[in-house]
Amino acid sequence: MKKLLLASAVLGAVTLTITAFRTVNESVAINNEAKPAAEAAAPRFAKWNLDKGHSNVKFTVTHMVVSEVEGTFKIFDGSMEHTKPDYSDAKITFTVDVNSINTDNENRDRHLKGDDFFNAAQFPTMKFESTKFTPLGDNKYKLEGNLTIRDVTKPVTFDVTYGGTINTGRGSKAGFKATGKINRFDFGLKWDRATETGGLVVGKEVGITVNAQLNSAQ
Repeated sequence: MKKLLLASAVLGAVTLTITAFRTVNESVAINNEAKPAAEAAAPRFAKWNLDKGHSNVKFTVTHMVVSEVEGTFKIFDGSMEHTKPDYSDAKITFTVDVNSINTDNENRDRHLKGDDFFNAAQFPTMKFESTKFTPLGDNKYKLEGNLTIRDVTKPVTFDVTYGGTINTGRGSKAGFKATGKINRFDFGLKWDRATETGGLVVGKEVGITVNAQLNSAQ
């Protein structure tokens, strides 16, 4: 009888030990499974700097009503910061040196730098700061922000196409193309000489295109 009771006690102790060990292992397994998911969900800060040698800033404006004149800015800079992989929380800044304007005509460039237009001597920098970057699907985004020209700040909107991201072995590169339009009169670019037919020699609407290639900050 004593042997039977002793055997029962030993069997119970072994069963209890096995159960406890199994519970601990299951708990560890659950924690290990949950850890990667938590790490994946954690935001990851990323910063990108403009690759100025592979980017450009262009503009177009109608001339004499019947045609368009194109121009570029040769000196500019920009950056983007975000934590979400779809860039939906991106903060984008961009600056342009007004004195770097180039329309392939020195007299016209001199006029554009003067007070009839940019007054580059007093206001040498244009600046854009984003307020919202909204994914629209199919690599399309809506970029909203504030543009400052001649110390006048106005909200503007750009349509953006995301070209993709590539790892070059020396870091990552991302490409974006932004297009939009502004009314130059809103920013004090006030020259308004008219043609004989009443149209403006220089149109009031200016088309802007920015092709931006970005390098991941190391």
